Parts: sequence; C-alpha cells; structure tokens
Amino acid sequence: MPFAVYVLGLAVFAQGTSEFMLSGLLSGIAADLGVSLSAAGLLTSAFAVGMVVGAPLMALFSRAWPRRRALLLFLAVFVAVHVVGALTPGYGVLLATRFVGALANAGFWAVALSTAVAMVPDRLKGRAAAVVVGGVTIACVVGVPAGAVLGESWGWRSAFWAVAIVSLPAFVAVLRTVPGGRGGTDVDADPVSVREELRVLTGPRLRPVLLTMALVQGATFCAFSYLEPLLTRETGLGAGWVPVSLALFGAGAFAGVTVAGRFADAHPVAVVATGLAALTVGWSALALTAGSPVLTLGLIPLLGLLAFGTGTALITRVLDLAPGAPTLAGAFSTTAFNLGATVGVWAGGLALDAGFGYRAPVGVSAALMVLALLVAATTAKSRRPRAGERRLSAVNRCARGRTGSPGERPGTRL
Repeated sequence: MPFAVYVLGLAVFAQGTSEFMLSGLLSGIAADLGVSLSAAGLLTSAFAVGMVVGAPLMALFSRAWPRRRALLLFLAVFVAVHVVGALTPGYGVLLATRFVGALANAGFWAVALSTAVAMVPDRLKGRAAAVVVGGVTIACVVGVPAGAVLGESWGWRSAFWAVAIVSLPAFVAVLRTVPGGRGGTDVDADPVSVREELRVLTGPRLRPVLLTMALVQGATFCAFSYLEPLLTRETGLGAGWVPVSLALFGAGAFAGVTVAGRFADAHPVAVVATGLAALTVGWSALALTAGSPVLTLGLIPLLGLLAFGTGTALITRVLDLAPGAPTLAGAFSTTAFNLGATVGVWAGGLALDAGFGYRAPVGVSAALMVLALLVAATTAKSRRPRAGERRLSAVNRCARGRTGSPGERPGTRL
C-alpha cells in the first residue's frame, strides 16, 4: 500500500475530528459567544449541509486540476477556517467557518477517495478506501474525546487550534507523497466529460447502491447520535459509561473498515449482503435489549464493526462500478454518506419528540435497515436474467467457444 494512502487517512482523521467534536463543546461555545444551546447546535447542522452539497460542487470545481493541487487547496482552506474560528469573537463568523470548512472537507473526501483507489491495483482498492474511511473511525475513538478534554481544560477554542495544528503535517505529507497528476497518477489524462460521469452515476447500476449507502449511514448515525440518552436513561448506566461506549463503538468501527478492506475487493456483493442483514438484526436486537447493560455494551462494538464495515464495502462498490466517473464517484459516495447521516439524525429526533421513548432512534435505525434490505433485494431481483435470457447467453457463450470472436483463433479467449 503506498504511503500516500495513509497520508490521506491522516488528513481525514483531522477533518473527522472537526466534524464530530462539537458534541462535547456546545455548552462552552454557547456560554462564550452568548447564544443559546440550540443556536450552538446549528453549527453542527451547518457542517452537515456543507458536507452534503460540497462534495459534488467541490469535485466539479477542481476536476480539471491535478489531484495533489486540489487536495492541498482543500486542506489549506480547512486549516484557515479553523484558525479564523478559533480567533473570532462572533457567532456569525463561526457559523460561516463551519459551512466553509465542511465544503473543504467534502471536497477533500471526494478527491481523496478517488486518488487513493487510483494509486493501487484493483485487488487493493477496498483496502485503500478502508484506510481513508478509517481516518473517521480513529477520529471517533481518539480525536473526539481528545477535543472534549481540550475544551474542558482550556476552552473550546483550543480544540479548533488543535485541529488546525494536526492538519499541518498532513498538508506537508500530501505535498511530498501524493503524485501530481489527475486520478492519483503522474500522467494528466484527458478528463471524462461531466455529462458522461453523471450518466454513469445516475444509471440503474449506481442509483440503488448510493441509496443503500444513504440508508445504512442514516441508520448508523440515527442511533449513534442519541446513544447518550439511551445509555443513561434507558439502560441505566452512569454518565461515565458514555465515553467508554463511544470508544467501544469507534473501536468496532475501526475493526470494521479494516476487515471490509481485506474482503470487499474479492467478495463485494457477499460482504454488503451479509452486512445489511446483520445490521438489521443488530439494530433490532439493541432496541429490544437496551434495558440490559451487559447486552447493550456487547452490541455496541459489534454494531460499530458492522456499520462501518458495510459502509466501506458500499463505497468500494460505488468506486468499482463507476470507473467511467473518476471525478464524481468519490463525490457522490461522500454525498450519500453525509446525506444519510443528516436524515438519520433528523428522523431519530422526530421519534424522540413524538414521545416514543429513548429506544425510538434505535428502532428507526432498524426500520432504515429494513428499507436498505428491500432496496438491495429488489435490485438483485430486477437484475436476475430471465430463463430465455439465460438460454440465449449460454448459446452465445457456446458459439464464442466454437468459433471465437472476429480475428480470434477457435477455442481461445482473450
């Protein structure tokens, strides 16, 4: 695996820390800037919206550039907005920096995924995607708790400074290790037209995969975002168990992307199908057994493994099915990932506000997984060849075996 792929994972780690760290900083931000907690919560919403719209827009904006230049620009903007955010005395400026930072983050994500898989042979594409996605899981395990500790000890601004500082080594490493050409190569091949890329990505093969990815991420973040009230008010665990549980989920997620990276290339459909079924059972089991501390703590790392393992396999699947969309395949994957996360959190909040109890978001996660299974099953059924088509295909294969293609010797295959 090229060292540059790990560098991209490091940069994603810094950016993932920024994306999730506000959950432990909202009270400090609200008090310091003189705004309500709900207004401080809009900083998270601004980042989510920027991630959803930013991936395709930034990928299109930078599609004519060498990949290294695009990655460096996005990283530079990301560092700059965190410095501005750490220095600003006003809420409005901080809100704007969160949105712009998300645009830069989304652009980096999209380009990094495409670049990583372009730097490795086909048999390693899954592992390359797993390394990039693994940066997010390490952020959940290490970066987010560290940001909370910094915010508690030295104020919320110190967490912003830390993200900017951690991003600087990634900037230098990208500059020194990532090849300069498009698609992660040194050769600037003619780019595919935007119309052709969109035709590939909106075709019947990719649409259900992207929809499935959005549903899986919606289920993941619906339950993950409301894990704290579930543990403290339904399971009966003390507040001290919350960071432990988050770390367990993150450790499981890291294991999941590692395992998926090793098996998704050779068995992509099997990994995705197994993951979808297991997640449906897993979220349902958590909703039913949330009153048991032992079962809940046992399920949390397993669900982290399944959620991020399946998500990584789906990203790999999109990149594998869309070689004709080298610029936008990573962007559409990023958008589906973050759109699902945004909608999932919203749906979980609706369930809580409706008075269905603290297990309700986990029940919503299970329902979203049932939808994901239906999408996958319907797609597989629609692609299954009919009997007449199978007979015709067999006849064609026999004919090719006897006569060969034009210019091919009988009995040989290219």
